Amino acid sequence: MRRLLTYLGHRLYTTWATFWFVMPFVVTYPLQVLLSRQPRWHRHLHALNRWWSILFIRMWGVPVRVEWRGPRPPAPVVYVPNHSSYIDIPLLFKAIPGHLNIMGKSSLAKTPLWGPIFGRVYITVDRGNAVARGRSLVQARQTLAAGRSLIIFPEGAIAPKPGEELLPFKDGPFQLAVAAGVPLVPVTMTHNHRFMPDVKGLRVRFSKLRIVLHEAIPTAGLTAADIPALKERVGRIIAGEFDPTAAGIPGPSTLRPQTAPPVNVPAAS
Repeated sequence: MRRLLTYLGHRLYTTWATFWFVMPFVVTYPLQVLLSRQPRWHRHLHALNRWWSILFIRMWGVPVRVEWRGPRPPAPVVYVPNHSSYIDIPLLFKAIPGHLNIMGKSSLAKTPLWGPIFGRVYITVDRGNAVARGRSLVQARQTLAAGRSLIIFPEGAIAPKPGEELLPFKDGPFQLAVAAGVPLVPVTMTHNHRFMPDVKGLRVRFSKLRIVLHEAIPTAGLTAADIPALKERVGRIIAGEFDPTAAGIPGPSTLRPQTAPPVNVPAAS
């Protein structure tokens, strides 16, 4: 009976979370398409996306803690968060005010409906294509020069052990910040992988959410030679807020009893 109630609870909560993720987008989709067509309207579209993120996270009913370690720096800033879940971007949009830009992998632009909007409004990068990478870096520099803050995931992908281990950082975010002389803000998201992990199929579990925006690190006066030490420093700061009790990916809900894998017993000689 306990297994049945747990299974039904997981299914119902997944349905509820999916509904409040999808419905605000469906309702506002025509307006998003319209606002995405002109760059001068992108500020309003980002405000709409931020409203959408705040709304559905609130409707999920999960407690959210947003912690700023130190004063919020004025834009432009390069925010460098760990990457752990499909909800990383909505949580970042909720936590960080202002007209942000974000760099995401090119596959996001291929997502049905929302993908073309993301591709027009934000920056996509194809890490396997040198020309595309160069074009994305130019867009990122233009963003900072225009006084807008930028979010870049330094790992480049969701880590296999989110909330436990970071993937090696790419140089790009640090090169951009140093070249522009703007501060870097490390960001730690500690429980996103517990709520909506990066697994096959949709798996949602009720979990608190917490995002820590660390004190800004100045880059004025730094050079390319300082980037390795800067990457190491940011990695230590981000990982230093990981919660050991949140380690691991929540398992799938099932009505079948979990059986141990068979043990191979060597044949007698």
